[in-house]
Amino acid sequence: MKDIITVSTVTFNAKWGEKDKNLNRIMGYIEAAAKKGSDIVIFPEMALTGYDDEPEKPKAEKMQSLLAETIPGPNTEKVEELVKKLGIYAVFGMPERDPSDPSIIYNALAVFSPDGLVGSYRKMQLPPPEPNWATRGEKPFLLDTEWGPIGIAICYDSYCFPEMMRYYAAKGARLYINCTALAECHGPAVGPTTLEAQVIQNQIYIASSNLGGKDKDNVFWGGSSIMGPSRNFWEVFYYAGHKFNEPVARESEMFTATIDLTLATRDEFIYNPAVGGTDFRPDKYIEMYKDVLNDPIFGK
Repeated sequence: MKDIITVSTVTFNAKWGEKDKNLNRIMGYIEAAAKKGSDIVIFPEMALTGYDDEPEKPKAEKMQSLLAETIPGPNTEKVEELVKKLGIYAVFGMPERDPSDPSIIYNALAVFSPDGLVGSYRKMQLPPPEPNWATRGEKPFLLDTEWGPIGIAICYDSYCFPEMMRYYAAKGARLYINCTALAECHGPAVGPTTLEAQVIQNQIYIASSNLGGKDKDNVFWGGSSIMGPSRNFWEVFYYAGHKFNEPVARESEMFTATIDLTLATRDEFIYNPAVGGTDFRPDKYIEMYKDVLNDPIFGK
């Protein structure tokens, strides 16, 4: 298994509703990342179409419904051809149409390897206003690579549900991809605070790609970054990019860093002879969650 990987992440100002223009720019950034020697390039949530909702319209008339595609589909086929030519991994966000029921739309990521399209990750947790147009996904997504498994998630999955990253870390992931559409209306703390805490808790790297600047209505923070364990114990180091709330964070930029995954020690998931097991105790958490599910006040 390889330990050294070069990662690019893009702060991307998606043109709302202009899929062709966005795809052309996504493909241009993929080419640029390949020229820089990147092994993987990451784009934000809903980069293909833009993010913002039209609350006054019924679901069938919303931009996301009108522009959604199946995966595979016309635009993922174009990117598939490019990544195979360049020999690079790529991840970008888009609305995915369910092939068995065209009325079902997911907030999804299209995931590519140098061999082509791998599949899609469908966002499992949906904050408002996404339930206006999207259906929740049901499964996590681990991307198999030469550097071991890489965990993939979207925005709200990462900031409010630490189970996602802990699951991926427990499965061996040393790198976690957070494709996000974090807007200024969500405040300055939720992004950097939660991600930095999870780097410390899980001892893995996080590569975030955020929308930056004005979408249809919202202004997005930008602040794409590659963060991970520092050589100083229980500290976070930014290997590239900006924190979400820095003044220059919304500028359109691609950030690239070569990182050493051996620093992602994932200590709590490794056998600890002092306790005769791992510090992470999923057998106990299963029982705790079962107790939650059986509690009559849960969900009330």
